[in-house]
Amino acid sequence: MADNYWDGYWRARRSRRRFLGGAITAGAGASALALVGCGDDDDDNGGSGGQLGTATPGANATATPADPLAGGKRGGTYRTYATGDPPTLDPWGNISFLTKGYSAYYYSRLFMYKAGPGIPYGSVRPTPDAAASAEASPDGLKWTVKLKPNIKFHDIAPVSGRTMTTEDVKASWDRASSKESTNKPQSSMPVEKVEYPDATTIVFTMSKPAAVFLDVLADSNIFYILPKEAFNGGFDPAKTSIGSGPWVAESYQPSVKFVSKRNPTWHLGKPDGAPFFDGVETAIIPEYANRLAQFLAGNLDACDPNADDLPGLIKQIPGARITGRTGPTLSFTYFDPAAMTSGFAKDPRVRQAISMSMDRDALMELGYNVKKLRDAGIKVETPWHNLIPAGETAWWIDPVGTKMGDAGKYFKYNPAEAKKLLEAAGFANGIDAGTYQYTANRYGKLFNDIAEATGQYMTAAGVKTTTEVQDYSSKYITQTFIGNFKGIAFGYETPFPEAGSYLTRFFTDNPQNHSKVNDPELTKIANDATAEVDQEKRKELFAQAQIKNAEKMYYIPNVAGAGTGWTAAQANIVNYTEFSTKSYGGAAEEMPWRWKA
Repeated sequence: MADNYWDGYWRARRSRRRFLGGAITAGAGASALALVGCGDDDDDNGGSGGQLGTATPGANATATPADPLAGGKRGGTYRTYATGDPPTLDPWGNISFLTKGYSAYYYSRLFMYKAGPGIPYGSVRPTPDAAASAEASPDGLKWTVKLKPNIKFHDIAPVSGRTMTTEDVKASWDRASSKESTNKPQSSMPVEKVEYPDATTIVFTMSKPAAVFLDVLADSNIFYILPKEAFNGGFDPAKTSIGSGPWVAESYQPSVKFVSKRNPTWHLGKPDGAPFFDGVETAIIPEYANRLAQFLAGNLDACDPNADDLPGLIKQIPGARITGRTGPTLSFTYFDPAAMTSGFAKDPRVRQAISMSMDRDALMELGYNVKKLRDAGIKVETPWHNLIPAGETAWWIDPVGTKMGDAGKYFKYNPAEAKKLLEAAGFANGIDAGTYQYTANRYGKLFNDIAEATGQYMTAAGVKTTTEVQDYSSKYITQTFIGNFKGIAFGYETPFPEAGSYLTRFFTDNPQNHSKVNDPELTKIANDATAEVDQEKRKELFAQAQIKNAEKMYYIPNVAGAGTGWTAAQANIVNYTEFSTKSYGGAAEEMPWRWKA
């Protein structure tokens, strides 16, 4: 891949990565749509672990680090689950993690993230998927992407196994960029125009350099390649899934399961024969207790246990491959756009007071069972999220560290000062904030417990609300999450593979700017971070954004998703822990390289 323009930047970025947390085994990876599996779904949530410790795998379960595919064994079915049905099968019809994780099974991207032994969670970098190469001009304003010549769509009518061309890329890019699209590529990078000079060449012209160009093309939130027939009436992508990814859609029974079979012509499968499993069976299991029971009974191959259940799981399945991962998914409190511009949340002192009413140490104990696990000799990390998740350690700054300066005080539990701030803002008798809303079940018990306790802290501070626990698919992800609500909301943010996407979403005209925040200073920081290719300068922009947000608390970071989360696999699943990726691409970046010993 001829992208020397960025070599120095990425080399410096990789060299500075570090990770928090402890582990019982090396690395982890939950299957894509399970996300964080039978435990707490971090998201909109990503479902893969990080390499954080020393491996103690089950017998014959691990390929050699030198060749992770040595001894690859074909056959069998990988048994995983989703916590609910995708609200739609159309990759651009919804921003749900369930839709994005589903899409990764069946559709290629131009780039994907390279996972494997020695690549920690979070250090994954773009690698070609449908693209053969990407070359930047010396000034970074033009990127030329070449397609691989051997990519075949699934052998399903009306596409019938034909070769992918740039006509398919154009049709998909136009759909991704359309008014109806839920997550436009242009929201993350400054694309001025896209040209398709021949059947294998795409030329992107930028209005300014973009450090995130390859990440956008690799991001499983943003851009998939569908055949042109999906857009000209050949088939409806909301009902039928035909792509060129590692798995072929075989059947889907809503609320029961969806079944995928191995794609024998997958362009990344040679010469090793991946995917190694003949198929994947994904059960729809919303209830955590049921997921855990199915894993303990041997009916599921992977699971993410709650901290409460981890010691018992270790005793019951001593050969299970268990890993801890720290802080990949941001939880936060946010306000409806009208309240921010002209209502109760307009005064930053109100938002600061609500943040200071939260005892984050107590919330961490509630969610992560810290004392019990430490008493059992299990290492648990307890960093707090800033505007950037704690797991993004290349960009995150400690919210109560010295770099935050005076702004760090707004993260500290101080109910007396919170009361003074509300009084100074004119709310000595409290605030009638309307509805406090969040979703349940899709994110698991940890999230539910912290969401409920967060509401109780606000009540104690004098913020009066009526709690509404919303259905994920019909209301939360389709209305509340995109800013169509009244009152106060609590949720998980998408675990973006490229951290600049947090700033883009929170502070620009991105359609998913949850509170429609319009702060010129933060908008400029977000746009500058997208273009900045010098790592140290970019880190400083991220620091500025975290400090400025804390000063005004447009979004109030919480601790759900920040502590050590756990993932487990049956002892005979090979390469479960060795292949670990971010966001929703696990079906293509992890699953094809696993097999059953």
